[in-house]
Amino acid sequence: MPHSLARCHIPLSPLTLREVENAAKDRLPRHIYDFYASGSDNQLAVSRNEEAFERHVAFATVSRFFEIVSNFSFRLCIRPRVLVDVSEVDTTAKILGWESSLPIGVAPSAMQRLAGGEGEMDIANAAVNMRLNLTLSSQSTTSLESVVQTRETVGSGSGIGTPPFWMQIYLYEDVQKSVGLIRRAEAAGYQAFVLTVDTPVLGNRLNERKTAVVLPRGMSLPNLEAAKPTSKSQPSVNRLLMNARSADEAKALRAAVGSKMHSSSLTWTRTIEFLRSVTKMKIILKGIMTAEDASLAVQHGVDGIIVSNHGGRQLDATCSTIEALPEIATAVRRAIPVILDGGIRSGTDVFKALALGADFVLVGRPALWGLAYNGREGVETVINILERELSRTMALAGVRNLGEITRDRLGVVSRSGFGISKL
Repeated sequence: MPHSLARCHIPLSPLTLREVENAAKDRLPRHIYDFYASGSDNQLAVSRNEEAFERHVAFATVSRFFEIVSNFSFRLCIRPRVLVDVSEVDTTAKILGWESSLPIGVAPSAMQRLAGGEGEMDIANAAVNMRLNLTLSSQSTTSLESVVQTRETVGSGSGIGTPPFWMQIYLYEDVQKSVGLIRRAEAAGYQAFVLTVDTPVLGNRLNERKTAVVLPRGMSLPNLEAAKPTSKSQPSVNRLLMNARSADEAKALRAAVGSKMHSSSLTWTRTIEFLRSVTKMKIILKGIMTAEDASLAVQHGVDGIIVSNHGGRQLDATCSTIEALPEIATAVRRAIPVILDGGIRSGTDVFKALALGADFVLVGRPALWGLAYNGREGVETVINILERELSRTMALAGVRNLGEITRDRLGVVSRSGFGISKL
């Protein structure tokens, strides 16, 4: 064997997102990894988000006596076309007027400095370097002003323009308490704000109830008015409500500090009208999981929706986001952008999401794993993996641009039968 091969021991960087996650898991304290990775209750929604990209539907055939006689589950696969010139594959996408290098953005996730490096600043720098959209969590450990400034300091010399940054918020029960943050984001230059609508209460996050994650000394949540340095960090009031052991305890907590909790009284008409009265930013709703709500979003004039189950951290019994996507895309009829969040772990997953009607996707946990693995460079590793996988999948499927990724590119294979059917 040639000595150059026999003695070559070049350390390999991660080749898949799963390898990045494994590297992150080795580096993070157990309770921090669990905080990011876990969902609610039995973790069913978390696992469904990922597994459903391989499985399209599962249903039972019943007799006239309503006895289940057979089960069928279908594997979702790509139907490749050949003899197509794919020497040039174009992965650029447009979202709310911006041309992105990929149909992929970074989802909001809280307290990123706990993951490592410079937290939100590393992810923001990576996003600007790679011309990707970023949504900042209102519960970030870096101020919204510092994060958006990276668009100027990093992107100004590139000559390629800077990507849009969006600001995620929750509305308080007293919605007026949210106005200051909305106006701060608008003044700082965020192009849109993302209202999370699936948290009237927090899901039953058992890991957090057993081991509360609090910020260490010297770390704070500078976007929240209530976040002031204290001698000892405490769980938020929303997490205190999650820990309530009885209806009376929950009622007493709401009576004491309810105005500071996530609102459980939002409505379509009142909430959207309020938001339009306090900002000119585009409004995107995060947490849409049904065709009915998607239609209402269009009727009430929002600018975009994110199909999301909060990474499986809210209602554990819900379906995966990719399962919810087809009926939502059909209901919207491309009137507004449909963005998918949850379970994206490969470029093939991105392809399938676009084929089922998404205009754009967001990745949350993978960005955190990249951050924990190697800071800004780790985040860029994650995006590079996704870009290579998506570009390769498109070429092998006979697709030259995102517009050609249509529903007829997918098929289902029955595990209980034989053959493939177009969707």
